[in-house]
Amino acid sequence: MHFGNAWYPEHWPEERWEQDVRLMHEAGMTVCRIAEFAWSSIEPTDGRYELDWIDRAIALLHKYEIATVLGTPTAAPPAWVTYYHPDTLAIESSGRPATHGNRCHASPNSPTYLKYCRRVIEHMARRFGNDPRVIGWQLDNEYNRVDYSDTAKRQFQHFLKERYVTIDKLNDHWSTAYWSQTYDFWEQIPIPVGGHNPGLMLAFRQFVTYTWQEFQRHQIEAIRNNSNSSQWITTNLMGWFDGFDTYKVAKDLDFVSWDWYIGSGHHDYTRTGLLHDLNRGFKHKNFWIMETQPGTVNWHSNNNSLYKGEARVMAFHAAAHGADALVYWQWRSALGGQEQLHGSLVGPDGNPRPFYNDACKIGSDFKLVSDALEGTTVKADVAILHSYDSRWAINGQRHNSAYDPVDYIEHCYRPLALHNVAVDVIAPSAPLDDYSLVIAASLSVLPADIAAHLAAWVYAGGVLVLTPRSGHKDEHNALHTSLQPGPLRELAGAEVEEYFALDEPVTVVPGWGELEAGEATIWAEMLRPLSATTRVAATYGPSNGWLDGKPAVTINPVGEAGGKLIMIGPWLDARLQESMVLWVLAEAGLRGVDSPPEVEIAVRQAPDGRKVTFVINHCREQRTTLLPESAAGQKDLLTGNVAAASVTLEPLGIAVLSAT
Repeated sequence: MHFGNAWYPEHWPEERWEQDVRLMHEAGMTVCRIAEFAWSSIEPTDGRYELDWIDRAIALLHKYEIATVLGTPTAAPPAWVTYYHPDTLAIESSGRPATHGNRCHASPNSPTYLKYCRRVIEHMARRFGNDPRVIGWQLDNEYNRVDYSDTAKRQFQHFLKERYVTIDKLNDHWSTAYWSQTYDFWEQIPIPVGGHNPGLMLAFRQFVTYTWQEFQRHQIEAIRNNSNSSQWITTNLMGWFDGFDTYKVAKDLDFVSWDWYIGSGHHDYTRTGLLHDLNRGFKHKNFWIMETQPGTVNWHSNNNSLYKGEARVMAFHAAAHGADALVYWQWRSALGGQEQLHGSLVGPDGNPRPFYNDACKIGSDFKLVSDALEGTTVKADVAILHSYDSRWAINGQRHNSAYDPVDYIEHCYRPLALHNVAVDVIAPSAPLDDYSLVIAASLSVLPADIAAHLAAWVYAGGVLVLTPRSGHKDEHNALHTSLQPGPLRELAGAEVEEYFALDEPVTVVPGWGELEAGEATIWAEMLRPLSATTRVAATYGPSNGWLDGKPAVTINPVGEAGGKLIMIGPWLDARLQESMVLWVLAEAGLRGVDSPPEVEIAVRQAPDGRKVTFVINHCREQRTTLLPESAAGQKDLLTGNVAAASVTLEPLGIAVLSAT
């Protein structure tokens, strides 16, 4: 477990540096990220490089046993680049160029910009690419820019030509005869602004993904051609950000990192656990928290502080879900700039802020568990399928403004988190052999090859759950000619006869042992069984006349290996959703681990079967919980005590149990 911060030595007199680094060391920090916004200090004028100050900062960190992560500075180009090369500025959707100085104002599509990015990275990599004090690189910072320039439009048109080959094929897949959208040649195709043809909108999102893959490839090549293989490469992602398909962008990284901020309010482990699992699922690997808040942020509606001790709970929660590092942003408050009021460990006066003491506790605790966690990760029997194409398709045509596909994924995940079931959040194309249960959450875009992939796994004995809005469209964002779930219709033994955006709740009567009826809100699908083997597992009660008494949930056995396909038609209320999730777990031969409210039990394990069990009390009251049989009698690495069959945790208390 690495523990550290983002430090900006270029902001401060060099005589101050050692005091900062000494305070980092005293807090138990082992890693520091530097230089990701320092281009104007690295290359103050065109072609003049000043890297000695970075060398001195790295040396000072090394003196205090702190490793360095170097950031490539391409998210904040210097003024001379944008002044002398205005073609490097991104064009907003309004047609106006972005303004220099607000970060991420350059275009990832600009050949001129890519040239300058590559050049500065090559200079940095030649200097530090074989430096053992530098353990890795962070590329850019929070990729997010979309360019609407003529250059980007030409690249988009070329991207479409490569994909569709002929303009007639594109017209056919996009149904461009509708509203006389038919194109005669590629140069007529616009970049979509606002609502537009569904095929065009999806293709443009995919082009933005390709743009960032190419932008990233240039940076990786510049580093790899000038560094040794022991230095890893990552970038810092932004949770549910959907500006591109992160599964594709992550493919070329050694592992992913993400920036975890609460903003207003406080930590909800049933939501952030999902975000950690999402990031672990991008590459099926442990991840880093490259940025997290030291108490507060500056950009939310109410920048309240975390509770005293809450950050420690958050740190161990992240570790329990596969984080191998926790890095705070930032070390010291800058005297100027747009983030003056953001939280930090050291104030503008150079002295530790109150949060520094919480950080010291985390640093000392991480040292106690670090050896036991080495080589361990999360092993899950349950996967949730997460599709960017489906999110883009639904968000482009929600049909009910309340139907947020991320909210629905959280709705599926929360009952699993409450019952301490480990989950991977993976792309629909990912291998499924490790899972007993797969939940396809709003898998609206379902191409034939993905359907075949899922069907093969179900025939091999897997239990697949198709939720509302699954199997509606093909890979071009066009409607399937068969009713939902499209190419999985026969396997499901049922189809969606009609779908309804709800303006009032609808009663749902379950048939899986739940005696009390519940409600559907937001969305409901009327299912029609197609096979004698299909069983109706829930029905609608009196409602809008269309749904009355109709099937709401079906289950169909598949093959001879015990496979099943379950279709869920309605967006169920929280209580009924929880009981439904427990039912599908049982259908897959799985069960959760019981614990009191707000107590999380999670496990990391090594390939040899060695396990580390986290027991985390997320509430501000004392809690006692029974332990899983595998953890009873093990040593708490934080206290040295041996646990019995149960453990009592203080408010915001933690136990980390291991046999070693």
